[in-house]
Amino acid sequence: MAGGAHNVMSLLAFWVELMRQKEMESGIVAALRGNIDTHLSLQTPSEHVTPKVPFIIGVAGGTASGKTTVCNMIISQLHDQRVVLVHQDSFYHSLSDEQLQNVQDYNFDHPDAFDTGLMLSCLEALKLGQAVSIPNYDFKSHKSIEPARMVNPSDVIILEGILIFHDPRLRDLMNMKIFVDTDSDVRLARRIQRDTVERGRNIQNVLDQYAKFVKRSFEEFILPTMKYADVIIPRGADNEVAIDLIVQHIRTKLSQHDLCKIYPNVFVIYSTFQTRGMHTLIRDAKTNKHDFVFYADRLIRLVVEHGLGHLPFTEKQILTPTGSVYTGVVFCKSLCGVSVIRSGESMENALRACCKGIKIGKILIHREGNTGRQLIYEKLPSDIASRHVLLLDPVLASGYSAVKAISVLLSKGVPESNIIFLNLIAAPEGIHAVCKSFPRLKIVTSEIDATLNEDLRVMPGLGEFGDRYFGTGAG
Repeated sequence: MAGGAHNVMSLLAFWVELMRQKEMESGIVAALRGNIDTHLSLQTPSEHVTPKVPFIIGVAGGTASGKTTVCNMIISQLHDQRVVLVHQDSFYHSLSDEQLQNVQDYNFDHPDAFDTGLMLSCLEALKLGQAVSIPNYDFKSHKSIEPARMVNPSDVIILEGILIFHDPRLRDLMNMKIFVDTDSDVRLARRIQRDTVERGRNIQNVLDQYAKFVKRSFEEFILPTMKYADVIIPRGADNEVAIDLIVQHIRTKLSQHDLCKIYPNVFVIYSTFQTRGMHTLIRDAKTNKHDFVFYADRLIRLVVEHGLGHLPFTEKQILTPTGSVYTGVVFCKSLCGVSVIRSGESMENALRACCKGIKIGKILIHREGNTGRQLIYEKLPSDIASRHVLLLDPVLASGYSAVKAISVLLSKGVPESNIIFLNLIAAPEGIHAVCKSFPRLKIVTSEIDATLNEDLRVMPGLGEFGDRYFGTGAG
């Protein structure tokens, strides 16, 4: 009875403290409510699931400069991303019977030889996350033939061709523009080999076309577009250093969500086919509890490991069993976890697996309507003010509960910069709310979703995480 009475008195004490703090925090809550309401007023149901905008790369250069080889080298190094290669050659106009009779007088290196309008519409559709049909151009008959090539939306779209920088509308769609600069004699030798072997032409026709059209068009239309390039690659595919630097830049851009550019304290773990596959499973409404827990635990472990990497460390030298000196690091030992009951408790096992014997506190926050939050219970390490804190909550939605939990930690003397907030998924509205109120803490998540719906649920989201993880849902 004495223990029970003590617990009751403790809860009453917390309730009194809550009432005292409620006025102090009303300003923050009101501001958050305004931000969320303003955002939702601009949303329509069709905007809830926004496809990820692809990274579009343009690779231009003279004929046979090695553009396709450069593209394939980039693709081979981006093996953990979905990449699609689109050739400008696919958009050649089909020649009429009259043009075919005088094909030797047709300039295939002129901007008018391409259906730029169709190419533009295909790229715009891919950028919007729509599958497109790309023409299948036959170089022997000089016509588009069936079947057309179906291309699905991808993380990276590479458009290569001699004149892709000529039209400003195409240039405006590109996130990176590369020009492959290769010696003209080398290009001529490659073109002779390609056109005779792959396209069934004779050497004299290739040389006549080069002298009559190719060389002149390069100087008039292609070379002037080099000034639009972000990167110029001398020697083409032989320049492996340049290609490696380009791939590193692309990887950096792919891993960087737009919100990470606004808030340098927001970190998204690197996306691979593995992480995306696990997200596919835990987001699928048909996934059973056993599989949901298994793959959620794997993702949580990745987030926890990433979060631990943001702890301060000191350098240390040790002696290995071979008698060699190894210079390594020692991480901060003054660490604890705090889970937001109930969903946050799903992340405790991963934290314990990474940090042996770590202390874990708990915070229970009650939701009142869409915007109200009340602290019901907290049990935290007595020396939490001197520790770095990993705050655990798998879903960051509106940010109301997060702001409340963080406010509790600050009231206990925890420095804002000592808090690392770990989530599986986060909504932009929640990130805005937390980062604007607490710009010195860090947020680590595995994916940033599109938005919130009218009920402040994350979209596309993964449902009620706690119910699915602990098996307490209706279904």
